[in-house]
Amino acid sequence: MRRIVRGILKTGVFLIALSMGTQAVSLAQSHNLATFNIRYANQTDTGNLWEDRLPHVASLIQFHKIDLVGVQEALNRQLLDLSETLGYEFIGVGRDDGTEKGEYAAILYNPAKFEILDEGTFWLSPTPEKPSKGWDASLNRICTWGKFRQLDGHVFYVFNIHYDHIGQQAREESSKLVMAQVSILNKENAPAILMGDFNVTPENAAYSTITANPDWKDAKTISEIPSYGPAATFTAFDWDKLPDGVIDHIFVKGDLKVIRHGILTDNYGKKYPSDHFPVMVELKF
Repeated sequence: MRRIVRGILKTGVFLIALSMGTQAVSLAQSHNLATFNIRYANQTDTGNLWEDRLPHVASLIQFHKIDLVGVQEALNRQLLDLSETLGYEFIGVGRDDGTEKGEYAAILYNPAKFEILDEGTFWLSPTPEKPSKGWDASLNRICTWGKFRQLDGHVFYVFNIHYDHIGQQAREESSKLVMAQVSILNKENAPAILMGDFNVTPENAAYSTITANPDWKDAKTISEIPSYGPAATFTAFDWDKLPDGVIDHIFVKGDLKVIRHGILTDNYGKKYPSDHFPVMVELKF
């Protein structure tokens, strides 16, 4: 009888330990997120056509297990290609007309990992509610945002941007506008990620406008594991030239932890999947 009781007790202790271990694994779950300027499908990009690059962009996302990626320069058909290849869904609109025309700053995500609760796009201009060009910008520029929920219930926001490559005033004003819009949209002050092609290096005022806010941190500077990869994100598709400047960034805000940060230099046959390297972080909420 005592043996039976001892056996029952041991089994109970084992099951409790197993349950606690499973719970710990669940609580410790992390996700890989990335920003990736995938270069629009330009038919003059001889040797780097989208049709040739698509499988390499998709396989990069798959191999690094990136659950959510903010892309820049994507045209509608490129998003449909990636969505079909990856089995991901996406949010966003074209910057030219607010529907499908022009480049997107879309957010692709794995629906098996995240549920979308709300979404929207605003233009980086004094009239953010409609398609428009702001300040000294050369082109329409946008920010697409999404409110997501993890399977464990955690809610977070993602803001994906593409700043102008010419107008310095536009870049600085865009940072001010995004900071203001985050406060308006994220009323519950949930954890947030701001990512994208900022077209500025950390020395630029458009960058420091964000980091001057004590709530926001460059994920690279607070990564538990020191950042991995080169000190640049723009490749121009040029295999023989050193990449120039870190202009793609990921910023974080709120109750989350940056485990890893890296600039990914995946390539194939002396070719890059895009003219920008993707920037990836592993985050734990």
